[in-house]
Amino acid sequence: MNNILVLTAVEKERQAAAEALGNDKRFILSLCGFGPVESAARTMQEILKHKPDLVINAGIAGGFPGRSEIGDTVIATESIFADLGAESAGGFLGTAELGFGRDRWRSAIAEKYQLSGVRQGQILTLSTATGTETRQKELASRYPEAIAEAMEGAGAAAAASIREVDFLEIRTISNLIGPRDKGSWELETALNSLCKSMKQLQEVI
Repeated sequence: MNNILVLTAVEKERQAAAEALGNDKRFILSLCGFGPVESAARTMQEILKHKPDLVINAGIAGGFPGRSEIGDTVIATESIFADLGAESAGGFLGTAELGFGRDRWRSAIAEKYQLSGVRQGQILTLSTATGTETRQKELASRYPEAIAEAMEGAGAAAAASIREVDFLEIRTISNLIGPRDKGSWELETALNSLCKSMKQLQEVI
């Protein structure tokens, strides 16, 4: 691949990726913004501008306790809209169950990148980050294969799918999902892991 678009939500994530990738001209780094809506719109804009062979959504994430640890790198086998749908007496109904189309995008290329020390599983995309133990347990029960949550992946994946471009979501864990305690987040650990993992990915892609 000679034209790879790497999108991050914020500048610190972009800087971590840039440090890893150096002057490798195959990679185009840009920001997709915060949350699934802006991510989808900006990803589409960047795809139309650069016409990439591959879109990578990279950044930090929260990890599900018992399924990932702080500092881990995770690659999405599926990027899932986990709070887009409707509540019902029987529980949450996703967009697919409601008949409004897809709510998840399986990466066709994740299996190609079995990187050393990297976990693979579902990564949830949420419009509202989890901040309670109750919500964490609810999501963990609903998505038993989910290993992390973030806020941009499925939006970027949807845009890439529309343009028929391969997509990969790669995240590093800054905190465990549960009661919101920003003081316990290990952002530098996650950003350092992101830099290392992007370097590792660069060598095999």
